[in-house]
Amino acid sequence: MDLEPVYSNVKSFYGKAKVIKENGVIKLQSYSTIIAEIKDNKVHINGFYSQTSTRHLKEFLKQYGFKTGTRQQLEKMYC
Repeated sequence: MDLEPVYSNVKSFYGKAKVIKENGVIKLQSYSTIIAEIKDNKVHINGFYSQTSTRHLKEFLKQYGFKTGTRQQLEKMYC
């Protein structure tokens, strides 16, 4: 399903961010790449690809109740 902005100041991500739920894992796909996963209530970030993907990532984390921050803070918390 599409990730819809709730906390972001944009009106839409125009279908470029998707949430995929399968086998107890929640994945964030930004463009065509899975950039993050939530499994067993833990986040793993697979990489940082662009400013837009980072915006998608922060929205995803907030919607699922996780902390966000700068890219460097996110790397320390979730990589």
